[in-house]
Amino acid sequence: MHKNSKATFLLPSALLDELRLFVRAGMADSLSALVRQSLEIRAQHLREEQIAKEFQEASQDPLFLEDLHDCMEAFESLTAEGLDG
Repeated sequence: MHKNSKATFLLPSALLDELRLFVRAGMADSLSALVRQSLEIRAQHLREEQIAKEFQEASQDPLFLEDLHDCMEAFESLTAEGLDG
């Protein structure tokens, strides 16, 4: 089980009021759960953006591209034998 920690954040009053309405409407278990779920989604998006950035940087890296080319050549004989799936 994950350990929880307390944190304090400042949110616009209108946003907080809206989130509380969602909880009262049964759309979320609690305000904490709604905030946690929202932050988990945002964190996932940021991780995906970071990975995309790293892929973009790798696509411009001559050493990475050379290594990729070498790996593809090394497996070419296997795919030629029908072992590519």
